[in-house]
Order: sequence, then structure tokens, then C-alpha cells
Amino acid sequence: MKIGQVSGLKLGKATRDAFGAALVELGEQFPEVVVVDGDVGNSTRTEKFAKKFPDRAFNVGIAESNMVSIAGGLAACGKTPVVASFACFLLCNAYDQIRMSVAFPRLNVKLVGSHAGISIGEDGPSQMGIEDVALACSFPGMTVMVPADAAATAKATEAMLRHQGPTYLRLGRAAVPEIYPNGCDFQIGKAIQLRDGSDATIIANGLMVAVALDAAKLLADQGIQVRVLDMHTVKPIDRDAIAKAARETGAIVVAEEHAPYGGLGSVVATTVTQTVPVPVELVNIGDRYAESGDPDGLLEKYGLSAEAIVRAVQNVRQT
Repeated sequence: MKIGQVSGLKLGKATRDAFGAALVELGEQFPEVVVVDGDVGNSTRTEKFAKKFPDRAFNVGIAESNMVSIAGGLAACGKTPVVASFACFLLCNAYDQIRMSVAFPRLNVKLVGSHAGISIGEDGPSQMGIEDVALACSFPGMTVMVPADAAATAKATEAMLRHQGPTYLRLGRAAVPEIYPNGCDFQIGKAIQLRDGSDATIIANGLMVAVALDAAKLLADQGIQVRVLDMHTVKPIDRDAIAKAARETGAIVVAEEHAPYGGLGSVVATTVTQTVPVPVELVNIGDRYAESGDPDGLLEKYGLSAEAIVRAVQNVRQT
């Protein structure tokens, strides 16, 4: 079953496409912005910015560590570099350079990881960023965002450029359902409640927001009313929204297209224990790497489905 089908959501653009379009539109408004790319501008969609602002775009080749170091130098000179590559290449290959050239000096570098998660499909596990959120969150002072659809991505891109300090924006390859067809009130660190309920809460980000809405519909058909939160900012997390959900609904399920450790689920679980302790169930790809295949088939096989969230809600309510 296609994501969003149960909820009747219309299929929209991929978040990487929305990012590329937003970056071009914001180019005039933010003249200090420059793009540094690792020879994948056609995939990250930064090539659109490069065509409009050729003097503000730098392709450093397939050399992610060097790319990040160059971005750090540009930021130290007063520019706002947007560094774009596949999520796994950027966070895994250049981790030390991000640590020393961006995070440690707290420079205003904007890291953008495209093709995140297993929904890139046929490209296979070598290019699936499933650890990137955990790696990004591990940097002190790093803001980490995972928008759910095109409208949210456009707002997140603008928020990223306005924010002072290092940020990581996670994007996907696949087209995703429209969560915000009428626009998105995106604020860094503030979750968006998409559905109310008192029986449990589903917290999700990225494409799993649409899956969470599908699950909520299936649960409603069973007489179970769940709250759905789009937790687009993993760091800083919206502690108030999590505590409120825990207090008012008594149980939480977290769904993310990521490995089980260090991502949204870990951050939410930690927050719950520190605020209002309630049972928490996690839905993710499991402690494993995926394989090459059809995106919808991979999401189903690795447990990123509405049915998996429904089971998690049923389990957590019995805890």
C-alpha cells in the first residue's frame, strides 16, 4: 500500500526537490549564502542554485572531507555555506571534519544530507544514510531538522538560513505525500500537532509522518484515537510537546526512517524519562542495514509501515 493512501493524502514532491527550489528563491534574499557541493548537485538539486548564482557555487568533486573544510573556511570569512551531499557521504565520510571545522568552532555552516533513509531504494545500502541523525545530534551545538514534505522543507530551508550556528537538514529522494497542502508553520524546536487523541501519541518525522497519519486512521477505525506529532526538529527537541503528550495520552510510539540508536526515538525516550515517564515503543528499521530494492517494498520489509505503527500502539497501550 502506498504511503498516505489510507489518509487520502495527495502525493507531492520529494523533499530534495523542494530544497533545491527554495534555495534558488532564497538566494537573492540571502546574498551571503554560497553552495559547496561534492559533485552530486544534480541529485541534491543544488545545481539549480549554481546555474542562477554561478559565482556563489563551488563543486569540489568527490571529496566530502575537503568539502566540509572549505565550508568552514568560508563561514569563518563571513559567508553562509550550504554544504550538500548524500547523507551517508556527508555525515559518515566527513565526520571528523564536521567536528573540527564546523561544530567545535560553532561556525555558521549549513549541512544538507540528501538521499537519507532506505527509501532511496535501488541505490542500495552503501548509499542509504541510516545513521546520519544520530551522528548529527552527537555534535554539541548542532541543530538537526527532518521535514515531512515539500512545504515543510521550504520553510525549514529558510529557517536554516536565518538560524545562526551549525545545522543539519535531512532530505529524501522519493516523492512524499503532502502533509501541509496549505502551507506549514515551521519553527525550529516546535513540534506540529497534526491530529489530536487521548489514547496514545505517535511522534514521527520525515516520510514517517504520512505513515503515522495512515496508522492513526486505521486505529480510529478500531476506536483508538491517537495524537500525531510532526517532530521535524530532533535537536533541539520540543520537550514541552513531548511532556504534554505523555501526560495527556499516557503512551508514546516514535516512528522514524533511521537506525534504532541515537535518532528521534532515542531523543524522545530520554526526554520522556526526564519529564513524564510513560511507556514508549519505537518503530524504525531495526539494528541492521537494508538492501537494494523497490522503495515501497523496502519500507514494508523493514517495518516502516502503518500496520507496524498500529501494532506498536496496541502494544504500548498494554504496557
